[in-house]
Amino acid sequence: MSLLPPSPVFANEGQFAASEFSPKERALLLRLAHDSILAALEGREIPLDPPTPHLAEPRGAFTTLHLNGQLRGCVGFVLPVSSVYRAVADTARAAAFEDGRFHPVTPAEARHLEIELSILSPPQVVSAGAVEVGRHGLLISMAGRRGLLLPQVPTEHQWDRITFLKQTCRKAGLPLDAWKNGATIEAFTAEVFAEKPMRD
Repeated sequence: MSLLPPSPVFANEGQFAASEFSPKERALLLRLAHDSILAALEGREIPLDPPTPHLAEPRGAFTTLHLNGQLRGCVGFVLPVSSVYRAVADTARAAAFEDGRFHPVTPAEARHLEIELSILSPPQVVSAGAVEVGRHGLLISMAGRRGLLLPQVPTEHQWDRITFLKQTCRKAGLPLDAWKNGATIEAFTAEVFAEKPMRD
């Protein structure tokens, strides 16, 4: 599932979820994302056994790729179907090679990619009134259709809560007012981090 591009700038932890991943874990996950892309290009396998119990916890995750400041791919899993460690590796490869909006990443591009990770909490059903812009991402579903937007999307577009709900319905291919006409609204938080600050 691809999404609108989140900001390439390192997220303010307090704006989304409280920081759960240490600087060492963040650096490890960002390196893993790069290694996963390079390994796919080179036709080799990388070990995907989580190195710590924390990184073995099931989580949803999204990987966003930028090249020269432009979106180059964004793919993720909202549901916690695998360990966060494996989810990062899998979504990095998918963002590089399976985002239908872009041609696959080339070897020349791969070493210049800038990577942003969004590690998600499990989604929970909420009322429309409980949605908090700048804290929650949204998953809206109805009649077999589903749309998802990450927490940073309404912030970067300066949307209010109602616009956020409408735009998530639009992402699902639903009427803009489906959120108040029977659609299921689920919210989640995300810890968002990118590698630019890691290099400073």
